[in-house]
Amino acid sequence: MADVRITYDKTVDAAYAYLTEPQARVKTARMYPRDPVDVDGMINLDFDEQGRLIGIEVLGASSKLPEYLLQSAERLDTEGA
Repeated sequence: MADVRITYDKTVDAAYAYLTEPQARVKTARMYPRDPVDVDGMINLDFDEQGRLIGIEVLGASSKLPEYLLQSAERLDTEGA
């Protein structure tokens, strides 16, 4: 099973799932936001220059992602870091 790096910042309730190799420094070439009305929140899909999905940003993460995932995520805020 592949490891996926997940970060979470509780102060802004935002999570990010990195779908690249941990040491890779891939730049986002295109970002596609999902309509907040359609998903009752904001989810952004990041793609590289070759059109590969490299990351998923979830705003309002505490209402969109399972609690266990947020608890195990790398914390970016000062609480729990």
